[in-house]
Amino acid sequence: MARVYNFCAGPAALPSPVLEKASSEMLDWNGKGLSVMEMSHRSDEYVSIANKAEQDLRDLLVIPDNYKVLFMQGGATAQFAMIPMNLLRGKATADYINTGQWSEKAIKEAKRYCDVNVAASSADDNFSYAPSQETLKLNPDAAYVHYTPNETIGGVMFDYIPETGDVPLVADFSSSILSESLDVSKFGLIYAGAQKNIGPAGLCIVIVREDLLGEVVSGTPTAMDYKVAADNGSMYNTPATYSWYLAGLVFDWLKQQGGVEKIAVINERKAKKLYDYIDGSGFYANPVAKPNRSKMNVPFTLKDASMDASFLQQADEKGLLNLKGHRSVGGMRASIYNAVTEDAVDALIAFMQEFASQNG
Repeated sequence: MARVYNFCAGPAALPSPVLEKASSEMLDWNGKGLSVMEMSHRSDEYVSIANKAEQDLRDLLVIPDNYKVLFMQGGATAQFAMIPMNLLRGKATADYINTGQWSEKAIKEAKRYCDVNVAASSADDNFSYAPSQETLKLNPDAAYVHYTPNETIGGVMFDYIPETGDVPLVADFSSSILSESLDVSKFGLIYAGAQKNIGPAGLCIVIVREDLLGEVVSGTPTAMDYKVAADNGSMYNTPATYSWYLAGLVFDWLKQQGGVEKIAVINERKAKKLYDYIDGSGFYANPVAKPNRSKMNVPFTLKDASMDASFLQQADEKGLLNLKGHRSVGGMRASIYNAVTEDAVDALIAFMQEFASQNG
């Protein structure tokens, strides 16, 4: 059966060469006669896999030496609690910028551990934009400032990195990490669930500045202490070994594509094609302010919502899958992560043109 075009927001498409490589090594990794998922995480073979994955990620993002890279479990959602547990460091409040559902979930969880100052919110316009730097009401005594650079559900992307002075900046990069260059040194902590641009579900990458480690909230579980994770090479407990291995294959694939700088050019081109068509169609619409349109998650609506079911059915029949918008907002959403090819975007636009001509 031919591969379909997968526009799922997550778990998302993986590069075909990565899946082919994993398939070839499924029963026998490197002549060892066993699968990676059967290996001891303490074995020399697996440690070599883990170390290479970390180094490739460091190379791709040019991660400074004073940052630890952690391969954690529990997805990005677990980080909503782990961040205040680890980063409050004796302070009573943290700043959060609210730009959608993932921001709201992070805020709700943080309130279990500290006072949350919502420094800015775009809820007033249905989360259709990112607040500007000038509107941020930051507390200089906050333990950290948290924001979501790319809201997967609403398709809203920050077009700048917030300036927070001496207060550490924390960012949930789950749906945009590795899609373009990133100055890691501007952040105290970056985290990203794997199942969008990194690999399969089951893993969360945390990149944290070393000086922020070692002072957790009383009662923090040992396995949720970043310093414990760092001191044990992310192996205090058995890690998500196969997800880590597959993430490593994705990092290697990205390097073969020329790194994040080269993939960013392709991502820019894919997004521009799709938005240009939507804007000029007269049949489809995107609700997000143009400066804040996501390059990874493109929500759109049809002229008549009663045609949504027909659109999705016909798209599925043409091998264009997972275009249904999030249940909380409706409409459509095309997630066009690194592994979604330009051919996939071209095929989607061709179908959208056909559907519009038949139903416009």
